[in-house]
Amino acid sequence: MAKYKLEYIWLDGYEPVPNLRSKTTIKDFDSFPTLEQLPMWNFDGSSTQQAEGGSSDCLLKPVAVFPDTTRKNGALVMCEVLMPDGSPHASNSRATILDDPGAWFGFEQEYFLMHNKRPLGFPDEGYPGPQGPYYTGVGYNQVGDIARQIVEEHLDLCLDAGINHEGINAEVAKGQWEFQIFGKGSKSAADQMWVARYILARLCEKYDVDVEWHCKPIKGDWNGSGMHCNFSTAFMRDTGGKEYFEKLMGAFDKYKNEHIAVYGPDNHLRLTGLHETQSIDKFNYGVANRGASIRIPHSFVNSGYKGYLEDRRPNSQGDPYKIASRILQTVATVPAA
Repeated sequence: MAKYKLEYIWLDGYEPVPNLRSKTTIKDFDSFPTLEQLPMWNFDGSSTQQAEGGSSDCLLKPVAVFPDTTRKNGALVMCEVLMPDGSPHASNSRATILDDPGAWFGFEQEYFLMHNKRPLGFPDEGYPGPQGPYYTGVGYNQVGDIARQIVEEHLDLCLDAGINHEGINAEVAKGQWEFQIFGKGSKSAADQMWVARYILARLCEKYDVDVEWHCKPIKGDWNGSGMHCNFSTAFMRDTGGKEYFEKLMGAFDKYKNEHIAVYGPDNHLRLTGLHETQSIDKFNYGVANRGASIRIPHSFVNSGYKGYLEDRRPNSQGDPYKIASRILQTVATVPAA
């Protein structure tokens, strides 16, 4: 038997954006534990805006487990928050996602790395040169000093954990980066995204750097940060068709306000119609159009309107659980026939 350090991770009750929380318990296992072996745990919800002090216990239900190579015998345990009776807590957005094993999601997480409230690579006062050379850039003047070291270390830690990263790159604004995560099933990609965010935030502690998830931390002529969501269902991939696609886009237009409501706070600062966005009060779609609400890949049209679509409206601070939940709710209103 070995003693394993289990880092239980959950989302607190803060609005409009939950914070990641975590704490460690030590348990004995013969080998790396499976999800089924992990016990329920609890925490003081009165300290996380999830309970009153007089009845403060909330439950942690493990939903995914990943190796943590920063620790000897370490594990990262993503959890849902439950009430003492076992029902989902009001803050538990994961519990609202429709169970669809045929759903696939890919999230493109953009973010800024900050030191002393300035993006890495920015001068102490004023601004660097305008956007242009920073996107996918190489070299000190393009990406700053320690940024790439952090990004590469984060990638390795996530791959060690079994998180399905699909790529990384420097983004359009200086100090801005992106990573992409894909998962099959309605909840897998969102689980992995929250753990990847946790790993990045914890990693940055030793570099005296913060991760800025806000969608528009730098005002002016600088790109905001999104979390574009690529999605498909088994019907979209296997059957699809132009008629179904047009009905689906009609549903996304009908429920555009409901989508914006859960796509991250302050999105009006980012969805302006500039910097590769559509205006927040409009809905449109277009082939390879990065200024559209929904971007249609060429492969989708060339395959007979089958495959995946990209919703470009979610922002970098959005809750991937809420985003996946809303997309599947809208898809469910269009008959797959």
